[in-house]
Amino acid sequence: MSRGISTMLPFALNHMTTPNLGWRAFLDLAQSLGCVGVEFRNDFNKPLFGGTDPAEVGAAARAAGLRILALAEVKMFNDWSEAKRAEADALMKIAKACGAEAISLIPRNDNVATDRAESRRVTEIALRELLPMLQSYGLKAMVEPLGFEVCSLRYKDVLAEVITAVGGTGTYFIVHDTFHHALAGGGPIYPELTGIVHVSGVVDAQLYVNDMRDPHRVLVDADDLLGNVAQIRALRRAGYKGAVSYEPFAKSVHDLAQPKVALEASMQFIRAGVLA
Repeated sequence: MSRGISTMLPFALNHMTTPNLGWRAFLDLAQSLGCVGVEFRNDFNKPLFGGTDPAEVGAAARAAGLRILALAEVKMFNDWSEAKRAEADALMKIAKACGAEAISLIPRNDNVATDRAESRRVTEIALRELLPMLQSYGLKAMVEPLGFEVCSLRYKDVLAEVITAVGGTGTYFIVHDTFHHALAGGGPIYPELTGIVHVSGVVDAQLYVNDMRDPHRVLVDADDLLGNVAQIRALRRAGYKGAVSYEPFAKSVHDLAQPKVALEASMQFIRAGVLA
């Protein structure tokens, strides 16, 4: 696949796509697919980068022509405390060392601060505190609303208001996750604030939307129930030009013997629908 074709719709891979691959094999896969970049994660049951020096990983990514779009994640970032500050600072240090462009911020998801006013309050506290830290490292943050009813940051409009309120435009960006956008009931999109798009599909027609969970998230194909193609098309027509990053959580995807073949087919399906 030529990189020229892929950049018409710039794809990326989140390491959740193939969590069983080591960091170098993961970079090789992304390069072979013509991706523009990758996202690494610290929530696997093993050290980030398998314990390899972050600078070595960053150099390998650059040599492969790949950007490290983000390091995930600071969990429950809007349950702010001094311990959370230290956790965020530690991830920022690693991001800086490997040349990552951003860190990912994931809100608490335990049925606390779920109404809009509380959601805004706790999110604003955290984003005010994190802003000077991020700026001192020269990093961006990708903030991901989760569509679950128990999440403390479910809606993009709340996040957009907070980003403006704290003066965070240019540092804070919204993750448009197609799964979570569907679970939250859709709503407005913010192409100018969107930093990355996460894609995964759900194909089980027996599920109600509110019953969809991470293990149901597979590669996007013609049976997708979430409207991935329509969401990406709307974002791009509204001006979004950034990466579209795969983030399937289903074990069936993680266990694929030939993930490249399956990903190529999914990418071609999305590309055909979005660019038609």
